[in-house]
Amino acid sequence: MGCKIKIYLLLTALLMALPVCCQIVPYIPETTLAIAREAIASQKPTSQVVRVGIGTTNFGTYQYNNITIFGTGDTQIYDNKMLIANVGANQPVKITYKDGIFTISAPQYEEKVTGPVQITSDFGLLGVTGLKRAGKQALYHGAFELIKNNNNTFNLVNMVEVEEYLKGVVPNEMPVHFGLEALKAQSVAARNYVLSPRTKASPNYDVVDSVASQVYFGANTEKPLSNQAVAETEGIVAIYNWDLILAQYSSTAGGYTESYSHAFSDPVTKAFPSAEKPYLKAKPDIIGQEPLNSEEKASAYYKSKPTAYDIRSPYFRWEREWTANELKTALETTLPAQSTTGFVKPTFKKGDKLDDLVEIKVLKRGDSGKIVEMEIITRSQTYKVFKELVIRRLMTNNGKALPSANVVFDNIYDEEGILTGVHAYGGGFGHGVGLSQYGAGFMGSELNKSYDKILQHYYTGITLGTKPIILSTNSAQISAEQSFYTTHKKAKVIIDNKFGVSKLIVDINGHEQLFEMPKDLFGYKRNVEIDISKYIKIGRNTIIFRSPDLETSAFNKGLRLYVELVPERDNDWIE
Repeated sequence: MGCKIKIYLLLTALLMALPVCCQIVPYIPETTLAIAREAIASQKPTSQVVRVGIGTTNFGTYQYNNITIFGTGDTQIYDNKMLIANVGANQPVKITYKDGIFTISAPQYEEKVTGPVQITSDFGLLGVTGLKRAGKQALYHGAFELIKNNNNTFNLVNMVEVEEYLKGVVPNEMPVHFGLEALKAQSVAARNYVLSPRTKASPNYDVVDSVASQVYFGANTEKPLSNQAVAETEGIVAIYNWDLILAQYSSTAGGYTESYSHAFSDPVTKAFPSAEKPYLKAKPDIIGQEPLNSEEKASAYYKSKPTAYDIRSPYFRWEREWTANELKTALETTLPAQSTTGFVKPTFKKGDKLDDLVEIKVLKRGDSGKIVEMEIITRSQTYKVFKELVIRRLMTNNGKALPSANVVFDNIYDEEGILTGVHAYGGGFGHGVGLSQYGAGFMGSELNKSYDKILQHYYTGITLGTKPIILSTNSAQISAEQSFYTTHKKAKVIIDNKFGVSKLIVDINGHEQLFEMPKDLFGYKRNVEIDISKYIKIGRNTIIFRSPDLETSAFNKGLRLYVELVPERDNDWIE
C-alpha cells in the first residue's frame, strides 16, 4: 500500500515513540522534513492515481459539512500535506467545516485548520462512520482528502491507485459468478473507462463512486476471484489507433449490440446521431444474422428467443403493455422532463396535455433494432423523439423506464379504429453498446472463451496492451515505467518514431536491452515493431523505456510507444 498517496509516510515513523491515542506533532526540523519529502517522492505508485468523489450512503449528495472518519490502523491527519496528528486505530476523527475552517476533533485532540485535510492509515483501511456500501461498512484503500467548496461544504475524495480502485469496481459492476474470464474482460473495460481522458466530474475529483461513473464500493466489497481478474490483467487496456477506446458496456445487449452513433449524442455538440466510433459497431452474436433495421426484422427477432450470448439474462426478452389511457397519463408525466434534453420536438411543457393517442410509430432503427427515432401521434399532435435513453425514460410502465430501446410496439385498435392499448416486445437491458456483461459471462463460462477473445468480439478491431506513452524532452518525461500481466509469452513494442530517435533502451524485468531503430531509404522508419517475447515471462512484467537521444540537450523531440500483447496464433482473436 506504500506509494505517493501515503503522504509523508516517513514522518509517521517519527511518531512511533508517541502514545497512539492522539498527539499534536512536535516541532520537526526543516532539514528532516526535506529528507522525508525527498524519500516519499521517490516512492512511486505501482499504478496511476485516481481521485474518486465519495457520496453519501444513498448517493444523494457529494457535499458534506461534517463527517466522522476512522482508520483500521493508526491514522494520520494532515493539514495541506503537513502532518498534524496521529490517531489510534478505530478512533473517531470528527471533522466539521464552516466559514473556511475545518475543525478536527479526536480523543484528547482538537485543532482548527484551513485545509485541504488529508487522512491516511498506512497499515490499515479508511472508513466513514455510518457510510455503507452493499449493506456493509464502507472501507477504502489509499487516502482521503477533504476539499472545500464555495458553499460552506466540502467534498470527500478517495485518492487511490487505479489497480486498487478496480478491485472495488469489478465485483460491483459484474456478478462474480460470471467467471474469471468475464471478470477479466470487465477489468479491462473498467480500466479503460477510468484512464480515458474525460471532463472531470468536479474540479475536486475525476470520477464519482456511483452509476454516474462506475460503481465503486471500496475494499469491503472485494472478492477473491474479481481481485484475481484485476491482477491478471494488470496494466492492460484496449487500444484502437493509438488511443484508449471508450469501453462502453451494459448488462444485456439482447443478442445484437448497437453502434455508438445510434445510441449516444455527441458529448459536446449534443448532435444525434453522433459521429461513429469504428470499434463500437453494431454486431450480432451469431454470424449471418441480418441487420434488424426494419420493423419486420426487428419484430421477428424480439418476439422470438434466438440463440445468443446473453440468453441467460432475465432481460434477454421482456414485454410491457399499457392501455391507451395508461400510456397517455405516463407520457404527460415524462414528456416535460425529457423535453429538456432537446430530443423531444416540439417541446412539451409541464402542464401541457396530450390529445387521445393514435399511434406509437417507429421511424428509424439501428442495426440491432434499437429505436433511433420515433413519433408519438395523437389526434391533433405529433411529437418526434430521438435517442435510446430518452425513449426508455419516456415510455415508462408502472413508473419504470423500459429496460432498453430494442423494442417493437404493437398498436392495438378496436373495431372502430380507436387505439385501445400498446404492447411492447423487447430485448436487452441498458444501452446495448460495446460489451454485454451477460454475454461475456456466457462466452467465458460456457464457451470457454478467454478474456481477450471476449473483448475482441464486442470491440471491433482493437488490440490489447499497455497505455500508450510519450517519451519527450519537451515534456521532461525521458523515461517511463509500466507493469503488465500476460498469460502467454508473446509481446511487442509498438513505436511511432516520427522524429527519428536512433536508439531505445528497454529494461525488461531487470534485464536491459538496446534496440537500434531501423532505417529505410528516407531515414528512420516511422512505424516500428520490436518483438520482446523472449524477454518477458508469464505473469507480471515490469518494463522501463528510455532513449539516449532524449538524454541529450541537443535532441528535443520524442517518440510514442506501448507494449502490445500478441495472440499465440494469428487467428486467436477471430470469431
